[in-house]
Amino acid sequence: MQDYNDLRYFDAVVANGGFAAAGRALRVPKSKLSRRVAALEEQLGVRLIERSSRRFRVTDIGLAFHAQCQLAVAAAERAEALVEASLTEPRGTVRMSCPTGLVAIVADMLPDFLGVYPKAHVQLIAVDRPVDVIAERVDVALRVRTRLDSDAALTMRTLAHSRRILIASPALANRVAARGIDALRTEPTLSSSGEDGEIMWRLEGPEGALREIRHVPRLTCGDFGAIRAAAVAGLGVAMLPDHACAAELRSGALVHLFPEWVSENGIVHLIFPTRTGLPPLVRAWIDHLAKGFRNPDIFADR
Repeated sequence: MQDYNDLRYFDAVVANGGFAAAGRALRVPKSKLSRRVAALEEQLGVRLIERSSRRFRVTDIGLAFHAQCQLAVAAAERAEALVEASLTEPRGTVRMSCPTGLVAIVADMLPDFLGVYPKAHVQLIAVDRPVDVIAERVDVALRVRTRLDSDAALTMRTLAHSRRILIASPALANRVAARGIDALRTEPTLSSSGEDGEIMWRLEGPEGALREIRHVPRLTCGDFGAIRAAAVAGLGVAMLPDHACAAELRSGALVHLFPEWVSENGIVHLIFPTRTGLPPLVRAWIDHLAKGFRNPDIFADR
């Protein structure tokens, strides 16, 4: 078993091109470095460095050994950083974007989190448009999609699933309901997909009946708020997560249309930069949200 410090010393000597330069970088006497590297060579039974008063050359086996030393030193430094982070009380500010329909749910989770971490601050950004996490300096974004986006620079963590329902203004709902589910193909519609052209809604009804409703929306927008407002104004039938229009359903501004027909669930998930180097406070907040969303009744009475 090698002494970690000897590996670190040897790595520094090779990286700095000599004992004197490594001594200055580490603030360790040159004589100590030379002695420790010599002891390492004796223990290994090989010559790692050819050295004299005029020459410094790393041997072939020394170069191969150094490559492994770099990995070992880096791993040890990461392990030390993890321990240090665990001993340091998370503090600072977490910037999080959240769809307006989920703000109340997230707000309910704040008191416990802030109670556990008294030096933490949370900046909750209520917005229904997709947020560019990196460009807008957001630590974590809460999203609801029928499918997960793919981005190598970001990490995704699924939290829960929400129902997507058909909604319309009362007047439009009465007219469409009288014609039946297939009327959606010809009635005005609204889409939160943001895609141009023809859209297809897949619906499952009583006794497993299936419908694929193809339609060209009058309005497409990735902002739930814009689609919700257009639906309230009677501009078309929309399909939104139930939590995104709960207040309007309670007030009667919107009607749940064809409740016996259900669509694909929305995936409630978090988006955040790659896990490497994630601040302890952000990691703690992500874990807290994941725990909170595991509650099976999280969307009840919303």
